[in-house]
Amino acid sequence: MVSVQEAIRIAQERGYDLVEVAPNATPPVCRIMDYGKYKYQMSKKHTARKTVDVKEIKIRPQITEHDLQLKVKNIRRFLDDGDKAKITMFFRGREIVRPELGMKLFDRILELLTGKFQVEQPPKLEGKNITMVIAPSSK
Repeated sequence: MVSVQEAIRIAQERGYDLVEVAPNATPPVCRIMDYGKYKYQMSKKHTARKTVDVKEIKIRPQITEHDLQLKVKNIRRFLDDGDKAKITMFFRGREIVRPELGMKLFDRILELLTGKFQVEQPPKLEGKNITMVIAPSSK
């Protein structure tokens, strides 16, 4: 245990600050550190956020029920992890003449999904693909 005056003198000799870390402890705990650097690191820590990834699921209009259940399970897992899910449906050959079947499949996916989510981009036909983006609901 060092007296306060001696601790201040040691901190000034080293070019640092004497910072009280635990004022409620008996005796109070102090640390010799660069207080400006400490404040900067704390502000950086508070502004750091988790990045949101966009995970892509690819499906076809002729998907079987079991495969669809598996894809929905993966989408739910992505949303629970805090990531967005982009669902892309590919049409091959003459499948593109019936895009309404693809839209029905997207409605079925939304029906099967449980939990809190929001459709960020509704199903949209772009060339030979239909894409939809689902995001987890903000808490």
